[in-house]
Amino acid sequence: MRRFLVVSCLTFFAVSPASADITHKLVQSAQISVDQAYSSATRQGSTYSVTGSNVTPSVTSGGSTTSGAIGGLNLSSITDGVPALTDTAFTQSTTGQSFSVTESYVEADTIPSATSVSTGNVTSLPAFGKVVTGSGGVAGNLAATASAAGAITLTAGGAGTNGILSNSQSIEID
Repeated sequence: MRRFLVVSCLTFFAVSPASADITHKLVQSAQISVDQAYSSATRQGSTYSVTGSNVTPSVTSGGSTTSGAIGGLNLSSITDGVPALTDTAFTQSTTGQSFSVTESYVEADTIPSATSVSTGNVTSLPAFGKVVTGSGGVAGNLAATASAAGAITLTAGGAGTNGILSNSQSIEID
C-alpha cells in the first residue's frame, strides 16, 4: 500500500493539467489608388561662345565700334528672363591667309506664367528645353469592397489605376 501511495503521489504531482492556446486570424484588405498627373520642366539657359584664328573681333554699340572686343550676353538688358545678345563682327587679320571663325548662340527659354494642375489634368505645359509630363489616372468606376462574410471584390477603373485585394487565414496552436 505504501508503494501505491508513493507512486500515486509522484504521479499526481508530476502530471500537470493540459492546456492549449488556439489563435485563428482572418485578415481581409482592399487597397485602390489613382496615379497623379505630373510635369517636370527644366529651363534652358542662354549660352554664347566664339572661337577663331586669323580674325580680329569687334563690337559696335551706340554707334561706336571697339576693335578687339568680343560680344556676348548683355545682362543689363533682360526680357522675360532672356538676356539680349551683343553681336561680334569679324575681319580677317592677314589678307590672303586662311582664317576660321566659329560662333555659337543658344537663346534661353523665356519665363512663362505658372502652370497648374486642375481636375487631374495639366491644362497648359511650358515650352522649355526639357519637359517630362505624365497624365494622371482616371478613377472611372474604381471601387473595392470587403464584406463581413469574407467576400472581397474589385471593380476596375480607368487608365492609371491600381487595385490590390488580399485575403489570408492563419491558425496557431500553442
